[in-house]
Amino acid sequence: MSVPNQKHQTGRWRTWLVYAVVVAVAGSMLFRLGSLQLVESPSWVAQAVENYRSEISEPAPRGIIYDRNGYILARNIASYNIVITPAYLPDDDADIQHIYREISQLTGAPVGGPVTEESLENAKLFAACAPGPSIADMVALGDSLAPFTPVKIVCNIDAELARAIRERSADWPGVAVEIEPVRDYPTGSLTANVVGFLGPIPASLKDMYEEKGYIANRDKIGYAGIETSMDDVLMGRNGLRVVQVDVAGEELRNLEPPLEPRSGLNIVTTIDTRLQQVAEAVLKDEIDIWNDWFNELRISSGVVIAMNPKTGEVLAMVSYPSYENNRFARLIPSYYYDQLAQDPRHPLVNNAISAELAPGSTFKLSTATGAINEGVIKLGQIVQTPGRLLLCEQFSPNDPCIEGRNMRPFVDWVYERDGVVNEAGFGSLDFLHCIAYSSNVCFYKLGGGYKDEVAEGLGIFRLGEYARALGYGARSGIQLPGEEDGLVPSPQWKRISTGENWSTGDTYIASVGQGYVLSTPLQVLMSGATVANYGKLMQPTVIREIQDDEGRVIPVWFDPNTFSLYRAYDLAGEDGRMGRVWVNLADETETYSLPPPDSYQISPFTPTMKWDATIEPLIREWSCDAGYCDPTGNVKTIQPSSIEAVRNGTRLAVTSNPLGTLYRVFNELFPLPVAAAGKTGTAEYCDDVARALLKCDFGKWPTHAWTLAYAPFEDPEIAVLAFAYNGGEGGSVAAPIVARVMQAYFELKAIDLAQGGE
Repeated sequence: MSVPNQKHQTGRWRTWLVYAVVVAVAGSMLFRLGSLQLVESPSWVAQAVENYRSEISEPAPRGIIYDRNGYILARNIASYNIVITPAYLPDDDADIQHIYREISQLTGAPVGGPVTEESLENAKLFAACAPGPSIADMVALGDSLAPFTPVKIVCNIDAELARAIRERSADWPGVAVEIEPVRDYPTGSLTANVVGFLGPIPASLKDMYEEKGYIANRDKIGYAGIETSMDDVLMGRNGLRVVQVDVAGEELRNLEPPLEPRSGLNIVTTIDTRLQQVAEAVLKDEIDIWNDWFNELRISSGVVIAMNPKTGEVLAMVSYPSYENNRFARLIPSYYYDQLAQDPRHPLVNNAISAELAPGSTFKLSTATGAINEGVIKLGQIVQTPGRLLLCEQFSPNDPCIEGRNMRPFVDWVYERDGVVNEAGFGSLDFLHCIAYSSNVCFYKLGGGYKDEVAEGLGIFRLGEYARALGYGARSGIQLPGEEDGLVPSPQWKRISTGENWSTGDTYIASVGQGYVLSTPLQVLMSGATVANYGKLMQPTVIREIQDDEGRVIPVWFDPNTFSLYRAYDLAGEDGRMGRVWVNLADETETYSLPPPDSYQISPFTPTMKWDATIEPLIREWSCDAGYCDPTGNVKTIQPSSIEAVRNGTRLAVTSNPLGTLYRVFNELFPLPVAAAGKTGTAEYCDDVARALLKCDFGKWPTHAWTLAYAPFEDPEIAVLAFAYNGGEGGSVAAPIVARVMQAYFELKAIDLAQGGE
């Protein structure tokens, strides 16, 4: 029997090894297949859907801004862009080049040579519509990214060229005219500081706005004025289309019902464009007149505000110089922005609410109100007002008075009578004439006391109480960004800020609105409006109504602390009773409780009274012994008789001949058809500009000009403030501005009544 040949036989272990490898490979494949099909299936499905699913945001039209008479202040207009869709261009390269050359002849855009990697990299550095890359490079770049997405070639062309392109587009496959909404401001610089302008969504806010459905590189937000504060209602909500696309990006069909864009709400402001135009023209004219008279560019800027003191409606708000917000419509030119930012007059800033300045003698309304209400002076009491007095400057009650060391002179303003300059002061004055003549010496004594004549004086603590009651020392809460709060100083503030004690001289200076006292022009106007309105301080507002696109008025509340807007809805509860729901328009959150406590209704317009100082106990009482003051814990009101006394003093400033500070302007130069009252102010200052010009010599500081007035005297409906930077005397420079604006107001009112208006 022969033995089998084992030369070609395989060992059993090798067979099992092969089987094991086959089983392992098959098992791993089955495991991977199961993992893909069962475990990872949702992820792969999501990626597959993402590959063919695309979300397209449809921009919402921004709301329109009107003035109180329906005149448009901000709107959306059509801007025409030439776009090329790479996928729709002809197949023949010669035909493509022919299209490029013809577009170049019409627009001036460079055709470009052969496309290279270098030219494509260069094109990536430029944003859409920016001059630089050639047509060929921009189209090639778009073709490499998304061939079915239109590429912007030339932007913001005029309507005539757009029509010509459309006529030729039938012969130019892939070429079209895109219509893009662009913000337009018909009143331009006239209302720029109130209306504001738009800008791109900044990188720091990109995530927040994208969560709300906005597109960072396309949609714009408010950068100033009402465009910023009312952004939540003006922006609307973008629409959304969910479509299926192929690998090249071409749209095939809608996957979901499209969501139409929701237009932003429209805003009606309290501004009267006619009065705004008059106020700006008058301010410019008076500045030019006085600069010619001074024979130098002395007055460089100014503010005019007109307000209804009974309702708080701001009828005009001019901050000069302004800027042209239409130049920011498509983009913000860096050279223009830098020019505005470096201008020492700060044209980008609304100085009506943002400039903090010494109010000068307009602040005397606070001192006068406090002095008469606290019994520092009686109505008929006589105060001696020499042209100069000496005060013992004390930083503590026990400081000795040493001649030549701490005896400080305080002087009154010098007036001219019958061609003679009087430096001897006003002589004997009662309380009303102290206001009418604006005697500094009188108010030094009322504020800080003087020997036995005015033994006590109001003092800085009580002065601060009355200043705040008239609107100083806090933001008004108007619906405009950038408002400052001013400064009502106190001894504690001075110790913290300067490391020095308060002195008797500090009280003297504060009593006439100088020294550490700072206020915005709006605060100065509010103080006068409070006096005019018999102690009632109304909430200033620039918003009259918020409407939908069908003209229906939307109830909206405004929180001045956070600039949040709340829309109100009336809903029926389960018990059938009507209840109100507030929705925060920024994040769409609902609340059934009242909006924040400082919120107030801005639409439909409802006059909001901040307080009535004759009813609400706003004034804290102070006990001062040996020069140290502490609050007693008691509070009180301002007596109506005290407000009436101050009002009579402001009326006397117009009627007292010839030393009333407003007599000549309101009776001889620009007489009004109704009785008016007011207060002038001349405030010394020394800022960076004056210091650079070496004008801050002690005792010879330059001065700002202020004037506020209201009319009719018994039932005021208009209050106007004018401020002129480096203007000099308020009664000479600012008063004519106020009088001319008030004249225009009553003329416009007569015209409206004649035409059947309100």
